[in-house]
Amino acid sequence: MKHDKTASTNETLDIVIPDSQLAREVAQLVRDTESKLLFNHSTRVYLWGALLGKRNSIAFDPELLYVAAMFHDIGLTSAYRDSELRFEVDGANAARDFLRSHHIDEADIAKVWTAVALHTTPGIPEHMHGEIALVQAGAGMDVAGRGFDELTHEQRAAVVEAYPRGADFVGKMIDAFYEGMKHRPTTTFGTFNDDFLAYKDPGFERVNMCSIMLNSRWG
Repeated sequence: MKHDKTASTNETLDIVIPDSQLAREVAQLVRDTESKLLFNHSTRVYLWGALLGKRNSIAFDPELLYVAAMFHDIGLTSAYRDSELRFEVDGANAARDFLRSHHIDEADIAKVWTAVALHTTPGIPEHMHGEIALVQAGAGMDVAGRGFDELTHEQRAAVVEAYPRGADFVGKMIDAFYEGMKHRPTTTFGTFNDDFLAYKDPGFERVNMCSIMLNSRWG
């Protein structure tokens, strides 16, 4: 992928951002759709995921991992402000449609769809295909520092130099999550996504599963 500082980053990290026609088109599509904040975040998710995969001997297809990482937050963008689906499903569907337009094998498409759809569902992806496990791992590293100490200072510095987090990354990401989900609050039930709504909106009320069970039609 021909981005600024990519060559020096690859040399330092000993990993390669895919430079296929498919990967170049993915990068351009996401760059045109997402903010710089989300574009850099998505690229770092790929790099963290690939580094953690290499460190932990998790097999993965770099191109599939890259596509999944780049699409994983596209459902948070303004293009989906009218959607009532989970934002992860919007991203998974967008990735699936893109890959189908390029005649990618359906089994590979299924891996990418699942990787995007489950990236906010801890406890499950790590037991699945490498691409699925590593998108979730890369996202967790970038937003919450999970796996931080598994990577060297040099690796972390190279990634952040090439694709900066920028000032107040955490606050801006919380805002991005909130803006992407505030119009569809019911889709956050059963995930940690309701934390973003509760943090930004004092009037937000979480759904309680026990209350649902106690007040169901079963009586």
